Amino acid sequence: MQRKYAVVGETLKHTMSPPIHKRLFELKNREFEYDVIEISPDELTLNRDKLSSLSGYNVTIPHKVAVIELLDRLDESARRYNSVNCVDNKNGVLTGYNTDCDGFLETVRTMGADLSGEVLLIGCGGVGRMAAIEAALAGARLNIAVLESDMPLAVKTKSEIIEKRPDALVNIVLNTEIDAQKSYDLLINATPVGMYPKVDSCPVSDDIIKRAKAVFDIIYNPGETLLLRKAREMGIKTAGGMAMLVWQAVSAHRIWDGDEYTVDEVNEIINEMNEIVMRDFS
Repeated sequence: MQRKYAVVGETLKHTMSPPIHKRLFELKNREFEYDVIEISPDELTLNRDKLSSLSGYNVTIPHKVAVIELLDRLDESARRYNSVNCVDNKNGVLTGYNTDCDGFLETVRTMGADLSGEVLLIGCGGVGRMAAIEAALAGARLNIAVLESDMPLAVKTKSEIIEKRPDALVNIVLNTEIDAQKSYDLLINATPVGMYPKVDSCPVSDDIIKRAKAVFDIIYNPGETLLLRKAREMGIKTAGGMAMLVWQAVSAHRIWDGDEYTVDEVNEIINEMNEIVMRDFS
């Protein structure tokens, strides 16, 4: 029987999931279906049977938490964040995973950055919270820089981190008070600053960028933000958000079908997807 997969969300006009997953299936000669299923929040439970008929599915905004009540069990990754973006259906048992953290970690690994060193994280909402927790768990000396309005969010994230790793080193500062004299093994932008259409914005000054050994911008549209362009021109290692998006999809395929992919194969898809974004969404 042909397997069927999908991405489930509310508004999916610009989702990159179908082209990414279809390319991953093609590389393994798997003729599986991958559809787009738009469901409003109040209709999620009404679609329980429809979703349970799939071999697996990805979950995006606004269902990452609400979908948990439809599942039989949660992987440790999903329990860690109380958030599910990948569901696997094995013999009728639905298991929820969070592969965002896998995508984040694989991107950092393949770009050759040191997550256990001095890390500067700009922003800590949503995906930034995940990046903060993963960096701290990896042993980073973590510096979180936020707007004054986001300070309570940063303090809450720090509390979560200390609960998970009591010896974690976490320093919170305002965006305007980042230490420009300190060197950073990795600078991560987890804010929307620089995202299309406001592509002429950069979340930090050149003085801070040049102190970093590697720069990871979680934004994927544009494929190369102003931050990444500045870093690249300074000879600094860079990675964009599309890498994380593709690597988390690779993790889903590992879960669903046990498929593995080489770094070269993944990089080829990242480049293809960046071209699609530039062509269709910029």
